[in-house]
Amino acid sequence: MLDIVILVCLGLITLALLCTLIRIFRGPDLPDRILALDTLYINSIALIMLLGLYLKSDLFFEAALLIAVMGFVSTVAVAKHLMRGNIIE
Repeated sequence: MLDIVILVCLGLITLALLCTLIRIFRGPDLPDRILALDTLYINSIALIMLLGLYLKSDLFFEAALLIAVMGFVSTVAVAKHLMRGNIIE
């Protein structure tokens, strides 16, 4: 039963990823595209975690943790670049 639920959730997260990709390409301005990139890495974390649950492998959880850290750092760097024009002071 849990395998069926995980497969349904994998399909829904994949649909969310596709909608986010559409927002990245059709976003009206730069902040919308940055927000879509932030949502993209959060959705990819969810997809990797569900895949790890489905395949019963711990390696996927470590990969999701690395993506989370890199996504947070990149979001902060891009936001700082938009506000001040430079990243390193």
